[in-house]
Amino acid sequence: MGKRLSAPVGVVGPPGAASLPPQARLLTMTNGLRISHVLYAVTALGIADHLAQGPLSTSRLAEVAGCAPDPLGRLLRAAAAVGLFERLDGGEWALTPLSEPLREDAQDSLRDAVLYAGHEMTWRPYGELVNVVRSGGGPAFPQVFGASFYEYGKTDPAAGALMNRAMRRLSLTTGHALLDSCDLSRFRCVADLGGGLGRFLIEVLKRNPGAKGVLVDRPDVIEQARRALAGVEDARRITFSAGDFFSGVPSGCDAYVLKSVLHNWDDERASVILRNVREAIGEDATARLFVFEQLIGPPNQWDNGAFMDLDMLLKFGGRVRDLQQWRRLLGESGFELDNDPRPGAWTVLAWRPC
Repeated sequence: MGKRLSAPVGVVGPPGAASLPPQARLLTMTNGLRISHVLYAVTALGIADHLAQGPLSTSRLAEVAGCAPDPLGRLLRAAAAVGLFERLDGGEWALTPLSEPLREDAQDSLRDAVLYAGHEMTWRPYGELVNVVRSGGGPAFPQVFGASFYEYGKTDPAAGALMNRAMRRLSLTTGHALLDSCDLSRFRCVADLGGGLGRFLIEVLKRNPGAKGVLVDRPDVIEQARRALAGVEDARRITFSAGDFFSGVPSGCDAYVLKSVLHNWDDERASVILRNVREAIGEDATARLFVFEQLIGPPNQWDNGAFMDLDMLLKFGGRVRDLQQWRRLLGESGFELDNDPRPGAWTVLAWRPC
């Protein structure tokens, strides 16, 4: 019999859930789908925005939100049961610290992230999870929607725009934290591969006034980036490079960044990107590759990366990796680890050529 690696983690749920007997804890876990739909509904209805100026009665809230009072009251009662809102003694509804980030104008707002998580493009592929696990087949998303994840975003512009807003917001939030733990000051030229509209690269250049940047992405994205960064002072130090990192990577930089890119791809495809980076670095032993990713943590503990990994399995056929998997993947591509990354969180993995 195998040795326990650590104590089992308690169930995330209502107060006291961890002390419940196993059957009750399992039933508590089944409420996850209900809770996520409640969260999506109050966010889609803009309840947090409507309460931003102060508490409102059910009838008044229904009026401003364009809802029927009775079902809205029942929805809010369920939301209050998990701390999203508070019902006051007079019957009015008020914001709580948990619902403040649902406001559109909140600093580090999670509104778009919640709407993205609750959209059918996120939850419908989970209906195929059993089949994917049994068959070992590819991503379920094309089976469900008849198109790949990115093709779907093009055929449904509203869904694509939501996805882009959510990813952009989350990218900025995690990007600042990651850069705080990563010193790029010694590098003269930083290439952001798959860098989207260039906002992360702009933040890198703001922190490093002596550096130049190269933004690499598909031609259509590069054109969007040019427009988005027009007039931005630090964008004058950016070279816009339209291309495909599966075909090649621009040389001449001493720092290469892959932020939230490699988890989209299986090992075979990811290794193509990495070998292209290694070829671009050439004989420059001082160059570094910085991989910004969620790193799977120790077993038997809460780990958002473990659930994000299932998203990747179902949407793209990609994966979120642990440190051993990263060492193997990068080692086969000509890199060795140059820092001590923190498991179980978004982190920076620095790699030197070998």
